[in-house]
Amino acid sequence: MIIIARRAALGAAFALLGAAVFGSRPLQAREVSAGALRIANAWTRAMRAGGTGAGFMTIRNTGSTPDRLLSARSPLATVMELHTHIRDGDVMRMRPVPAIDLPPGQEVRLVPGGFHLMLIGLTAALEQGGGVPVTLVFERAGEVEIRLAVESAGARGAGHGGHGGGHRH
Repeated sequence: MIIIARRAALGAAFALLGAAVFGSRPLQAREVSAGALRIANAWTRAMRAGGTGAGFMTIRNTGSTPDRLLSARSPLATVMELHTHIRDGDVMRMRPVPAIDLPPGQEVRLVPGGFHLMLIGLTAALEQGGGVPVTLVFERAGEVEIRLAVESAGARGAGHGGHGGGHRH
């Protein structure tokens, strides 16, 4: 009985500690490797079901051969497309692209205002602190499973929770 009580107390203590440390922060996306590709800082913004979301990340090609991101899919989106922003006169417009080139030895950032993934027809709400499973399809690296960390609706970068992005501390 004493051993069981101690284990229960330890389990409860660890659960409380985990909730205190991790419960108030969004889960961070981890880095994923696929051959020569390194995918990091994958994130999206909170969005209602039925809406359209966007996915962002950094993809580094550490190899000596080019690769290309050809498509993406998620069980939480009816359709996913690769997009970029282009200037049309004085207006920036989103446009689908057939692929995103990943030159050897370089890093490509999918960011607001640049290349990004569009998650169209969300089948469930994307809630801050949650995650979105996504399969990226590359020409050489094949299919790669990642998780987009869901940040606040106004977030400007992974881990910023709506407090802006692009600045360094």
